[in-house]
Amino acid sequence: MDSVARLTADDATTWLDGFMPYAIARGDIAGAVVTVVKDGKILVRRGYGVSDVAKQTPVDPDRTLFRMASVSKLMTWTAVMQLVEAGKLDLDADINQYLDFKVPERGLPITLRQLMTHTGGFEANIKYMWTSEAVAEAGGIELGPYLKRRVPAQIFAPGTVPAYSNYGTSLAGYIVERVSGQPFAEYVEQHIFVPLQMQHASFRQPLPPALRALVTKGYALGSGKPREFEVTPSAPAGALSATGSDMARFMIAHLSAAGGHDTAILKAATSQLMLTPQTRFAPPLNTMALGFYEIDVNGQRVVSHAGDTYSFHSQLFLFRDHDVGLFVSLNSAGANGITGPIRRELLENFADRYFPAGTAAPAAAVDAALAKAQARQLAAPSYLDSRRAETGIGRTGILTQTRLEALDDGSLRLPRLKQPNGQPTTFKPIGPWLWQASNSELRLAAILKDGKPVGFAVDSSSPFNVFLVAEGYRSALWLKPLLTAAVAVLALAALAWPIAAFVRRRHGRVLGWPRSTLLAYRLSRAACWLLLLVPAAAM
Repeated sequence: MDSVARLTADDATTWLDGFMPYAIARGDIAGAVVTVVKDGKILVRRGYGVSDVAKQTPVDPDRTLFRMASVSKLMTWTAVMQLVEAGKLDLDADINQYLDFKVPERGLPITLRQLMTHTGGFEANIKYMWTSEAVAEAGGIELGPYLKRRVPAQIFAPGTVPAYSNYGTSLAGYIVERVSGQPFAEYVEQHIFVPLQMQHASFRQPLPPALRALVTKGYALGSGKPREFEVTPSAPAGALSATGSDMARFMIAHLSAAGGHDTAILKAATSQLMLTPQTRFAPPLNTMALGFYEIDVNGQRVVSHAGDTYSFHSQLFLFRDHDVGLFVSLNSAGANGITGPIRRELLENFADRYFPAGTAAPAAAVDAALAKAQARQLAAPSYLDSRRAETGIGRTGILTQTRLEALDDGSLRLPRLKQPNGQPTTFKPIGPWLWQASNSELRLAAILKDGKPVGFAVDSSSPFNVFLVAEGYRSALWLKPLLTAAVAVLALAALAWPIAAFVRRRHGRVLGWPRSTLLAYRLSRAACWLLLLVPAAAM
């Protein structure tokens, strides 16, 4: 029996019922939903755990709403492609021609194609990404005013560096709003949700009363207390609430269009354009299409998008060659960053079961000496995440740099990428400037310029995020020690002020300085306290 024939409702249900309860239990996750589609139909829809821990309300895949986080972006990009299909938007035109305010340019205009591939060059700043339902109810999250107030700096020339951008996606959503003449949430309802009968899906914040009672609570840990409903002014980038069954219908539509059939939301030709690879910054790692990104698993053509809020963690996978889709959403952050590994294991185990890899060619011999030398060279500098802030208090994030550790056998360890057991991921050398995780298909590759490494990327994020060598003057290797010394000096000066005053008062002594000198002394000590306290308060 071939692998596709094995994917039946009974088999998938049995397999998921073994995998998911264990996964959410070990991760301290309250609840989850999984849907599988095949050949234009919903094959499996399953809820696991609870949507409300206190009430022990079970997750219902047809009625329980989960927050989609950045999976919401696929709705936004679908809306953009609908307007491209209608001739109302040009992927390669300057976006400023569609806006009622001007987005600054760094040498070249920014295009919708660049927004869809996260190469608009914007810095990232999550400080204003989330707010409260009270602010939303008071009308404080209107898309246009928010975007005009929060225009980020452009830290890369357009089209040159992938840097995941919620602002860029929200700009695209605002362009949909302006060109269509409809509020974004209303446009998506009319042109995506209604045609696909996604009856419980909504971008509205707060949710309409009929849906508000159906949304699952979000948790840090399933064993903990629920968090407040997460509201984002950057709605096109992350505000969608939907059920597992809603997302199944969305997957069916995209798979059908990708298979050459015109659908209620996109024509086949538009889908082909949307899924055409656009950028690859770290060969041989994965590519970015228009909105979707590629994932390599068992040699299958899989396109995907993940999404994460503080509480909710979702991902959608489309196996294009098999007309199969897989969707999962978790309503808790869980322990030890578990939601990423759960989603990766779900995908890999699903693919191993139903679409196993063919017989692999014998692995090419790795030059051990070369692997060791390349590992040492790549591990020498510290790296800046391309997704970062470089203005305001956010620029202190420059100190949170990424390091690789070179091991004696030519392997590389990436401490920031944790495994389910909380241990850092180790990558074994499999070729020149290429490593693979010891327990998965995840790969790490150097980014080369003129044959020399200038950065690296990891499969899980390489289409939209890379790590670039921190230039000498920005390297944490010397910035952190210098900052530590500076803070120590400031702290000593600040603490010396009240201590010295206490000692003088105890011994009945006064400072016999001129008034101007005394004022300067007090101002300098006050400045020390301000330099210590103001940045801390702004974090």
